Amino acid sequence: MDMENPRRSRDRTSQFSKRIRNRFVESLYKGFPAFRSRNFRLYIIGQVFSLSGTFMTQMAIPWLIYDLTKSAWLLGLSGFLGFLPSLILIPFSGVLSDRWDRKDLLKLVQILGISVSATLTLITFLNIAEFWSLLILSILGGVLKGLDMPVRHAFVVEMVEDRVDLSNAIAINSTMLACSRLMGPALGGLLLATVGVKFCFLYDTISYVAAILALAVMTLPASKPMQISQRISTWNRLKEGFNYVADFLPVKAIILLLALQGIFGFAHVVLLPIFAAEVLQGGEKILGWLSAAPAFGAVLSSIYLSQRSKVVGLERLIALCPGMIGVAAIAYAFSSILWVSLFLLVIMGGISTLHISCSNTVIQTIVEDSKRGRVMSFYSLSLIGMLPICNLFAGTLAHWLGAPNTMIVSGIICISASAWFYRQLPLISRSIKHEMSSLNRAEKIAA
Repeated sequence: MDMENPRRSRDRTSQFSKRIRNRFVESLYKGFPAFRSRNFRLYIIGQVFSLSGTFMTQMAIPWLIYDLTKSAWLLGLSGFLGFLPSLILIPFSGVLSDRWDRKDLLKLVQILGISVSATLTLITFLNIAEFWSLLILSILGGVLKGLDMPVRHAFVVEMVEDRVDLSNAIAINSTMLACSRLMGPALGGLLLATVGVKFCFLYDTISYVAAILALAVMTLPASKPMQISQRISTWNRLKEGFNYVADFLPVKAIILLLALQGIFGFAHVVLLPIFAAEVLQGGEKILGWLSAAPAFGAVLSSIYLSQRSKVVGLERLIALCPGMIGVAAIAYAFSSILWVSLFLLVIMGGISTLHISCSNTVIQTIVEDSKRGRVMSFYSLSLIGMLPICNLFAGTLAHWLGAPNTMIVSGIICISASAWFYRQLPLISRSIKHEMSSLNRAEKIAA
């Protein structure tokens, strides 16, 4: 009897723990149904660590360049040249994404990425980092971004087992990006202020391991992008994708609006080192706070989107977002108080993520599977590909007019872009509803 009581107690404890765990998992899947897919869970876990290191490096390199050169123009030039390869390579990456196994492509990019990050770590630990070496490594990083982005976006669809969960998966993916943007710069600012910039690059190098391991243990069927004849040239595949986007009003308008935001709506990101050092009279710690603030807003907006299941109506949010970003950007230009600047950056980060995620969800829902990679390459081009122009625009204008006036100009253009999209909203909404109805009919016939 004495031995049975402890055994029964352990059994009851085990059963209670199992019930609690099952209820937690059930609640998790109910609120975030995309997590039912094992591969998607692995992907999110690996990427949240890897991308936090990436965003940390994206903050650390501009800070180090500005610290070495004290030049707003060179800061903008380095950003332009660092993202220029993305502008060139992203469309061709979309063709690769529609032709080859996306998981293998992502693994290749991660392995090359860890090599670039390890080189950054080495030259900073040896104290031999110079402007030109940082510029070259930034350009190599831009090459990898150009190869990575369209594949990553299209890969989300492959990992989700039930297409009904796609919008939730995109929202969770946006939340993961936002959390990484929050964690990376915040931790990076702490590392900058305490142990130095070299440990930011070391963290980034180590963080790649999580993404590589997650991809390695996934059990995916081979992707099926070979619907297009092998005899079609890469250029013709690219042209076919471009014509598809140009003839499809909702996708065309959404991508053009994203491109305008990519050029003018992210000027605050380019100018963060200048606002931290000159406007707010701060140092590394202030830069860390400023870099983390937009990510905090991004987390909030991503959580909101993860609870929204309907695609119809998102185009109205897309129309409003650039205008709200523009108003916040103009207000940010006049702020010299830290908490006000942080609040406005939270707003800009949240609205930017809302715009990007809504656009992603609408596009991924209505495009044809056979052209998904190429369409997502143009989507990525409108964001990442426009950042070189944004860097050059913001850096050059800040050199002549100052950082605050640059934010005012950017804000006015964002408001104008929002008005342009809003005028087309009735046609866009009708086209989206028509496409959704066609897709639903096709799925019923296939079933």
